[in-house]
Amino acid sequence: MKAKSMRSFAVGLLVAAGVCSLVYFIDPDEATSTQQKVVQPTVDEMKSLLTSEGYVIHTDEEWEEQLAATKAVDDKNKEAKKEETKEKIIYRAILNVSSGMTSIDIGEALERAKIIDKKMNFFNEVEKRGLAKDLRPGTYEVESGMTIDEVISTIYK
Repeated sequence: MKAKSMRSFAVGLLVAAGVCSLVYFIDPDEATSTQQKVVQPTVDEMKSLLTSEGYVIHTDEEWEEQLAATKAVDDKNKEAKKEETKEKIIYRAILNVSSGMTSIDIGEALERAKIIDKKMNFFNEVEKRGLAKDLRPGTYEVESGMTIDEVISTIYK
């Protein structure tokens, strides 16, 4: 480009910037008037709109009452569950121990009869006490309310 055409281009940019700034500073209300003004709805309008959409609106006092009522119901349910858990089912079983049975076999039988939770706990306890060879054949009555210690003392006399 030649210097004359470059100068003409620069002058054109300056003139355009000047015109834009004049329009902006001379009439600022006109520039902002193109934006829409948002009208805030009243509280009653908001409530009616939300209610029509299916929402429930509570005041702070009503909300606190709802929370207190929910907590009271939860407390009653907890008390009812505690009372239900007080009733415990006790299983009784007659255990036939024959010669050749091991403490693992006894543990499996006790677990099937729901006397103990895990047969390996029973086996480990018998091994820890060194009673594996003291198993005597016979018929024994055991129940689920007994501890592992009581079951072992019953079977391994």
